[in-house]
Amino acid sequence: MDRGEMHVGITADLSQAWLKASADLSGSYHYHRAVLINQLAAFLNEQGIPSYIARLPVCKDDFAPHIYTQAELKKLFDAADSYRIDKGTRQCMFAMPALLRLMYATGLRGGEALALTVKDVNLEDQYLIVRDSKNGQERAVPFSDSMAVVLKQYAFYRDKLPASLIKDDRFFLAPDGRKIRRAMISKWFGRLLSVAGISAGRGVTPHALRHSFSVHSLAMMAERGTDIYCSLPILATYLGHKAIESTNHYVRLVSSMYPDLLKDVDKICINVFPNSTGYETH
Repeated sequence: MDRGEMHVGITADLSQAWLKASADLSGSYHYHRAVLINQLAAFLNEQGIPSYIARLPVCKDDFAPHIYTQAELKKLFDAADSYRIDKGTRQCMFAMPALLRLMYATGLRGGEALALTVKDVNLEDQYLIVRDSKNGQERAVPFSDSMAVVLKQYAFYRDKLPASLIKDDRFFLAPDGRKIRRAMISKWFGRLLSVAGISAGRGVTPHALRHSFSVHSLAMMAERGTDIYCSLPILATYLGHKAIESTNHYVRLVSSMYPDLLKDVDKICINVFPNSTGYETH
């Protein structure tokens, strides 16, 4: 956290600020963060550096991802297109219209999108290479004609930045030529939600674009008559899931949101895989 800490060790204030950052995410993820900071505090205490150990929160697997409606997506993208910055060059709004659309259109994690280099994005053949993946697995991700138009438009204006400013080879850059941090995305995303008139509740995050892509993709494939057994491995590979169990959770969401599409989902797939791993929350 960028707090300008001057104190050696973990204070109660720092510990609570760390936990507050995950309070709106899943109970299991919030609990995991508490365990991590307590482990660090315990290690520091052993080294003679006094550190605060917080009481662990109750571990509850109660997270239900937010799935953006098409109306919400339009409002969000329109807000990103129209938002203007009065001053400062360290902002990420320059890249947000293309970045948010890419995250929804491909289901990329925020960190994966921000880690893309210029060489990783092939605008002519319309695919990108994800190298910095959560699961350490490299994968190729194709994108649509309309997404290619958006990325080419962004690249056109990015390439107009003075060469002397460019300090990184990332595809998405801030106007000062530096790479964009994930914390910046969350900060400006909150402002876009306000402009778009979308309630900023639990799970209404940039990562929910990945969940929305997954549910909408499965629904689209089901609507086109694609067998659910064929859809899951395709989507799992596209998302970079290590195990298909993670992708199976989206079948449950599709069955509840689009009951007419998957009338027999309980019979064919919803319980094929054990319900042991939750949705990704970051």
